[in-house]
Amino acid sequence: MESTVLLKKTRKTVLLLLFLGWAIGNLDRYLINYAVVDIANDLALTATQTGVVLSSFFLGYAIMQMPGGLLADKYGAKKILLTAVIIWSIFTGLTAVAWSFSALIIIRFLFGIGEGGFQPTASKIIATIFPKNERSRAMSLLLASAAIMAMLVPLISAVLLGLIGWRLLFVITGLIGAVIAFLYWRYIQVPDTTVEAARGLSVTGENKGILKKLITMPFMWSLLVSYFTIYAVNWGLSSWMPSYLTNERGLDLLSIGYLQLIPGVLMLSGMLIFGIVIDKLTLQQNKVIGAVFAVGIAGFLFLMFHSNSIGMFIFYQCIVTILMTYITLLLPSFVLKTIPQDITATAMGMANTGGQLAGFITPAAMGFMVDFFNGSYNAAFWLLIIFAMICIFALLSIKSNLKEERVSNV
Repeated sequence: MESTVLLKKTRKTVLLLLFLGWAIGNLDRYLINYAVVDIANDLALTATQTGVVLSSFFLGYAIMQMPGGLLADKYGAKKILLTAVIIWSIFTGLTAVAWSFSALIIIRFLFGIGEGGFQPTASKIIATIFPKNERSRAMSLLLASAAIMAMLVPLISAVLLGLIGWRLLFVITGLIGAVIAFLYWRYIQVPDTTVEAARGLSVTGENKGILKKLITMPFMWSLLVSYFTIYAVNWGLSSWMPSYLTNERGLDLLSIGYLQLIPGVLMLSGMLIFGIVIDKLTLQQNKVIGAVFAVGIAGFLFLMFHSNSIGMFIFYQCIVTILMTYITLLLPSFVLKTIPQDITATAMGMANTGGQLAGFITPAAMGFMVDFFNGSYNAAFWLLIIFAMICIFALLSIKSNLKEERVSNV
């Protein structure tokens, strides 16, 4: 009984620390979307260059997804988690010294490399210490930190960018990351479920076998495409929303901050509620719901960007946010509930590569479209609608009998 209580306490402590770490990681991700308005003015960036800056983080992040997962499965979750936080904190702070377009791209790319190992490793930790019927709820609490940052960053940016400027703001964010790294080193303890410890096999040969097995699974490719398309919508909206509302709707950053509180609150609420719902339904039921929600996203995106008032724009954005939240929470549940925990990080890294490639491609593509069409956002937003439509078929293509797609413990 005492060991059960201790285990529950350990779970809560680890989940709280993961929550805080992911909150800080997302603070920087969302912060750049608002700071880039001032950065573009200071460095004289075009819309295309601004899109490339927003995308450069995601290139590094995407590249590091599978290596980060493999390293966590090989060497242990705590080591990779700690390394990720240290590296991203350093390059978050170094964003403040960027003196040119090229320097900013390099720094943001390396920041993405640093943060790339976090989510696969955090997913492995959740799969290791939580029972299967609690993993979606645990993941929902972790991802809720991103929802909180999406809600708070617009206000933080509106106030602090005017008071201290974007350079000092990135320095402070980097220092907060250093504090998180210390807390991880001091307090995170997880069982060793590395491939080497769990199976007593050659790690190099075994990792190659795992990767080959995952790459040949249609299940994983369906997940990867689903991740790509839904995160293309997510990062396309979050990256360009401040610029769009400023340039097209004539709002200032403080007004944008207050308005974005509304979808932010709904995202947070959805994260907490949907984690419970997903755990209570089968994955087959969840995938059908997700596909229906993707249909809704495409439709409400169209209505959103053709709305005649700010009020209706925010109303449709709120609906898109709720539907998108369900899908973004559902996708990692497929990995957490069907993949053995000793290779969870590798599988999550592969699936999430799709999402982060979307983060790299979409903001840059939208920036190019805005420049190409002389400042019009219409083509850019049609791109998001197309991605939402592709997501419908990607979700439905996930195999009905998920047990057939389980990776066997060779």
